[in-house]
Amino acid sequence: MGHGVPATDCPGEMVIKFKSLEARRRRAGGQVSPEETDLAARIRNWPRTPHNDPYKTGLESLADHLRAGLNGTALAVAYNEFCSPSLEEAIEAMITDGIREITVIPSMMTPGGVHSEVEIPNILEKLRSGHPDIKIHYAWPFDLSQVARLLTEHLGHH
Repeated sequence: MGHGVPATDCPGEMVIKFKSLEARRRRAGGQVSPEETDLAARIRNWPRTPHNDPYKTGLESLADHLRAGLNGTALAVAYNEFCSPSLEEAIEAMITDGIREITVIPSMMTPGGVHSEVEIPNILEKLRSGHPDIKIHYAWPFDLSQVARLLTEHLGHH
């Protein structure tokens, strides 16, 4: 699961309007408006290429490397915002495909972020409530000593 970014050729005014509506709603504690929903969908579904969304290309490349070591275990990529599929969409598709145990791994490595600490757990709790027969795990937080070892090893290669 990655954060996601708007495609570089997605109109900036669309993204600004979406973020403005989102911020206003969060401050007021209100409901998502139809306009915010429409803008979110348009941004998420903007056509992606390696040129206009290198983040998505990079995350999907990482998933391909991970997939190669999973011995056929299903793996889906999802995005927190700005890109499709959303975490909800990816998990619903896996459930539709007959998968009964799902582990979510975020690309966020360190504690302290609202996505990994609040938003993702809230989404997973709603999905668990809607699918009590499905086991949904969250492989986070990461062991920071293991992350540090990975980064240290990588530094040794440069």
